[in-house]
Amino acid sequence: QVQLVESGGGLVQVGGSLRLSCTPSGRTYRTFSIYVMGWFRQAPGKERESVAAISEGGGSSVYADSVKDRFTISRDNAKNTVYLQMNGLNPEDTAVYYCAASRTAYSLWPSAYSYWGQGTQVTVSS
Repeated sequence: QVQLVESGGGLVQVGGSLRLSCTPSGRTYRTFSIYVMGWFRQAPGKERESVAAISEGGGSSVYADSVKDRFTISRDNAKNTVYLQMNGLNPEDTAVYYCAASRTAYSLWPSAYSYWGQGTQVTVSS
């Protein structure tokens, strides 16, 4: 069982930046680099939506249109950590952000991910 822990959320003003981090916890988690990692978000009253995904080695990434050119996903397999750098934040980015891990597909589809963190709140104030 993979347990993921997100951090880095908070309150930021419009146009500001935040960097989210996600790392697995627990002694059972051994090989971070075998997982595709993704970031997703869910705003109040809305369905969970995809944000970005990154391949196992970090050589490929894909983004939702709503965050393209503003957000950057990256990973450091030596540190067992995946990041989401968020720039140019606007109120529509307010949501709980989740990281997730997949062994089955390099995809933005939430159904491809088996393991999820508890989420970290990002609030963008105007």
